[in-house]
Amino acid sequence: MNERYDGLLMVLLGIVIVLLIGYRVNRWLMSPQPDLLPGIPINDRIPDHPAIGLLEQEGYEVVGGKVKVNLSFDAGHKPIRSRLFIDYVASGSNGELYMVKLARERMPVDWTGAGIRDRLMPYLLLYPECAGLLYIDMNDQEVHRLTMDWSDEEWNGNDEYNT
Repeated sequence: MNERYDGLLMVLLGIVIVLLIGYRVNRWLMSPQPDLLPGIPINDRIPDHPAIGLLEQEGYEVVGGKVKVNLSFDAGHKPIRSRLFIDYVASGSNGELYMVKLARERMPVDWTGAGIRDRLMPYLLLYPECAGLLYIDMNDQEVHRLTMDWSDEEWNGNDEYNT
């Protein structure tokens, strides 16, 4: 008689385990996907510009035109909206994608760590799957290739935060 109860107990325990596994799998399948930015959008309309020739001279191929990225910030009392513009999307020789920004006279880049951080880092953080950012200065006919890497090096500067 004890063997019969042992078998019945094992069957009940197996049913409970299968139900728990089924519940967890169902919960996992029905859970919402985390909010992720989609990959870099490619605009098929590519307006002609002298920067395209400069990019091709440097070995890049323009694969997308201007893209507007809408941003919304919650400032506590009301939403604040802004946007970022990517002038072109280019492909390198290995097929990697680069965002392209054209230099603007009214918004020059200070070529220091702080200047690049403040002016161009949002683009590098926006689409981390991109290989980097190409900053084109048409006045000097230069293409600056920017990539960003996280550094674990200790700062040897003379400030109060790193002592």
